[in-house]
Amino acid sequence: MSGILKRKFEEVEGSSPCSSVRESDDDISSSESADSGDSVNPSTSNHFTPSSILKREKRKRTKNVHFNCVTVYYFTRRQGFTSVPSQGGSTLGMSTRHNSVRQYTLGEFAMEQERLHREMLREHLREEKLNSLKLKMTKNGTVESEEANTLTLDDISDDDIDLDNTEVDEYFFLQPLPTKKRRALLRASGVKKIDVEEKHELRAIRLSREDCGCDCRVFCDPETCTCSLAGIKCQGKREQDIGEKNTENMK
Repeated sequence: MSGILKRKFEEVEGSSPCSSVRESDDDISSSESADSGDSVNPSTSNHFTPSSILKREKRKRTKNVHFNCVTVYYFTRRQGFTSVPSQGGSTLGMSTRHNSVRQYTLGEFAMEQERLHREMLREHLREEKLNSLKLKMTKNGTVESEEANTLTLDDISDDDIDLDNTEVDEYFFLQPLPTKKRRALLRASGVKKIDVEEKHELRAIRLSREDCGCDCRVFCDPETCTCSLAGIKCQGKREQDIGEKNTENMK
């Protein structure tokens, strides 16, 4: 019985349509692969390697920033009310809107900056020369000299200044302007009336900055401590632990 079943299974397996179809497909694929060069079964003779759509060439990113021009906005001077100079009043500021605009190329802007720096350096050297002459006439301020009192910057000529042998970039630096010069700049910009109350306000601010902290020593009294009244932590000079403990107890 087993022999009959085995024979029938072998006959069915040998005559199976699936097997014949698979074998025929293999034959077709083999023949097509030998004769055809399509995308499914490419010919080995062409050596064609398809490029992957997932691989993209990375673009070279340049991180350099290039500028081609400089735009300069010019503002007229006004009394500032926003800064605290070391002395005097008449603070410098500017108007809310610009009065002119100018565009430069990079080369033109560099030349303009050098010209302005040379002018500022010339004025600075003239002031130094004037002060030197006054000290020489008054023997370092020990004697009176009417001629020294009458000297002005107009008496100092450009021939007395050696600007050609001076490196502008190395010598140029910003300097604080005295009150007299700040007033002159404001008047030259069209400011007819300078607020004199600003001078008193600035003096009060400078005095308040000289006194920093409170007068607490051994313990802090929140009712008299200026720091506590201002809503900040006590800055009195004492042991930190003792001060914090007394402050918490009195609260």
